[in-house]
Amino acid sequence: MNNHPLQDIFVIGLGELGSVFARGALKLGYRVTPVLRHSDLQALANSAQPKAVIVCVGEQDLAQTLNQLPTAWHDKLVLIQNELLPKDFQHLAIAPTVISVWFEKKKGMDSKLVQASPVYGPLAGLVTQLLASLDLAAYPLTNATELEYQLALKNVYILTTNIAGLVVGGDVAGLAQQHPALLAEVVADVMQLQQAQINQTLVTDQVMQDLLTAFDGDPTHKCMGRSAPARLARALQQANALGLAVPTLRKITTQTQAQTQA
Repeated sequence: MNNHPLQDIFVIGLGELGSVFARGALKLGYRVTPVLRHSDLQALANSAQPKAVIVCVGEQDLAQTLNQLPTAWHDKLVLIQNELLPKDFQHLAIAPTVISVWFEKKKGMDSKLVQASPVYGPLAGLVTQLLASLDLAAYPLTNATELEYQLALKNVYILTTNIAGLVVGGDVAGLAQQHPALLAEVVADVMQLQQAQINQTLVTDQVMQDLLTAFDGDPTHKCMGRSAPARLARALQQANALGLAVPTLRKITTQTQAQTQA
């Protein structure tokens, strides 16, 4: 139990994932303060010194949200977004705590664990405690290089399953077992995209092994979510900006566009 029950944890974005972290904070005895779109951030920063500021907005809103945050919060930040890489937060005055979330939370269902979520940063211990209070496994990483790899791996999982799902639908077990060639081709393109944005070399065999381990954690996980077309579009925009070939992503883009127009 937390020894300071009135200490605040601010949560920016009370969607499905935000509600999970808020509930974990409440169970540990923290006072949860929601930060809404119309909230005066500077007034909040002046009125309280929160233990943590958990940013749960969607990935498309993250850059704008970070630009609006008071500098005093930078060392309190916890980021949980998908499609996240160190380049997205390296401009902050102090490195935030970052978690690669490996549980799913959708409306009307309880949290579904895929595998333990790695977390790195000054508040890693707090984050693992919040999730442990909800029986959601998480573990601290020892350095920023490990975090970079884990973020890239999660991006490979999210982008590969969503983009391949646009072609074959189904679940991740079916993708691995019935469409191994497509899986390998999409992984190669997505790895190329991640590789161009990080400071370490990704090894194909290691990434594929870790990806299949994640598949085993939730084999019936559906490949194609509602965000799949937008994820493909963002991936292609990034590839164009970086001058990457990504032939399979371009082929799938052409196929999906033809299906939409048919």
